[in-house]
Amino acid sequence: MDKECHYALVSQHLENFTAKYQRQLLEYSNSYRTIFERPPSDYPEQLWPLLENLQDQYHHQTWRDCLESIEERLENCCGSIIPITSDDYPSLLKQTVGAPLLLYVRGNIENLHLPQIAIVGSRRMTRGGETNAFEWSKFLSNGGFVITSGLAQGVDGIAHSGALAAMGKTIAVMGTGIDTIYPRAHRRLADNIIDQGGTLITEFDPGTPPLPTHFPKRNRIISGLSLGVLVVEAALRSGSLITARCALEQNREVFAIPGSIHNPQSRGCHQIIKQGAHLVERAEDIIQELQGALAGLAVLPEQSIVTELGETPSPSDEEKDLLADELKLLSMLGFEPVDMDSLTIDGLFSVAELSRLLVSLELKGLVENNSGFYQRLS
Repeated sequence: MDKECHYALVSQHLENFTAKYQRQLLEYSNSYRTIFERPPSDYPEQLWPLLENLQDQYHHQTWRDCLESIEERLENCCGSIIPITSDDYPSLLKQTVGAPLLLYVRGNIENLHLPQIAIVGSRRMTRGGETNAFEWSKFLSNGGFVITSGLAQGVDGIAHSGALAAMGKTIAVMGTGIDTIYPRAHRRLADNIIDQGGTLITEFDPGTPPLPTHFPKRNRIISGLSLGVLVVEAALRSGSLITARCALEQNREVFAIPGSIHNPQSRGCHQIIKQGAHLVERAEDIIQELQGALAGLAVLPEQSIVTELGETPSPSDEEKDLLADELKLLSMLGFEPVDMDSLTIDGLFSVAELSRLLVSLELKGLVENNSGFYQRLS
């Protein structure tokens, strides 16, 4: 564990070092390491008492037993931590109010930076809800999106399974410690998620049991990681509506599948549709609606594509509306299928950039994704 992660983890176990105070100090220092290694005199005078107290607590090592226990549990489950000061911390989540200061992760960290769609819904789903959760997840996963959900029974578990069936990536946000799978019936599902390159993530310390108060907190992470949230089925008091509410507060798109007026598991969806959620009848509706958000994931510099002779090629009508990096990627793609690993070999784009660009080109009808293999269509 590097020093920044060490100090971030220690900070969560110091007396009176609340999230509010951590955020206040990080505005000045931008790292946990400097909080403990720089003298208080480097900070505004009103912060000196706080810093002196924190550094004194650190040197007395009252946190050591707790940290040793956490580190042992992390090692046993092959987990790691990501502080909010790290470049590995997901940028969309970092922009939200009250983002967790520390994340525990198992599996592929790169997934946290890829375009995500959250799929949530009732634990007591109908057969139709089960079919929708599975098929829509499979379709969206085939479209290049990571499927994010809460590992719960019902719609959540089926959404993860749909992504796995499409040989795609899925992220499970947990309301327990990273080494405590809940419900127990989903242990195999959690193993399959990691084995297929997916990710488990939580803000709770290893060993933390499933407590009712944890799951509403978990829901803000599900929505915070994602470009949009799809509610498949939900009763009027469903936890899925908390996720939808969090998404609206975080300025995310919210989608809901309508159902029969006689189905109690559809009433929550109807309620959030009345409140402004997008009514969707096809998975394609979600992809079309998210085009703007997808394009806004990164600000791409204006560049031109130049041939070996130094001449700028004349773009086709379809290419005139493309961004510079989309044109560059399109020029790299041939008409034979190629996987993402092959596209990253030359180092022009990161995995996150490639994923975003490929989805954008798919939406424009220029690239086809067939089970993770991409080819140019025109």
